[in-house]
Amino acid sequence: MSAASSPFDWKIRVYYEDTDTGGVVFYANYLKFFERARTEWLRSFGFNQQHLAETTGAIFVVKNTSVDYLSPARLDDELRLTVVVEKLRNASMEFVQEAWRLPSGNDSAGEAQEARLLARGRITVVCVDAAGFRPQQIPAELLSCIKAAS
Repeated sequence: MSAASSPFDWKIRVYYEDTDTGGVVFYANYLKFFERARTEWLRSFGFNQQHLAETTGAIFVVKNTSVDYLSPARLDDELRLTVVVEKLRNASMEFVQEAWRLPSGNDSAGEAQEARLLARGRITVVCVDAAGFRPQQIPAELLSCIKAAS
C-alpha cells in the first residue's frame, strides 16, 4: 500500500530538558518527539509495543531517518506532532512526521500567531523478531488496523 493515511495528531510541551544552551529544542530531540508520537499512534489502535513483543515477538526498529529543520521550537512551546503512514509494506512502514508550533496567543506586536511548521521527517521502520532481529511480517491484527485507517 502506498496511499497516505489520515494524520494522527499528538501534542507535547517543550521542557527545559529538551533545549540547548540557546534555549531552542536540540535538533536530535525531534527524533524523540517523533518516536513518542508513533508510540501514541500505535496505542490509538489499542496496541502497545511491550505487549506486541511479548505476544508476537515483533518489535519495530528504525531503519532510516531524514529530517528537515525549518524553524526553532523554544522552551514552553506547545507542539503538535503528526504521524502519516506514507508507505505500508508487509514488514515495514514509511512515515512522514511533522512538528508544528501551536499558537500561544499574541506575539510581541499584539498580532495573533498562527501554527508554524518547525520540522518534517521521513522515518522508515521495520518489523523484526525480538530474538534474532530478522525482518518479519507486521502482526496481522495490527496490519489490518493500519490498512483500515488509510
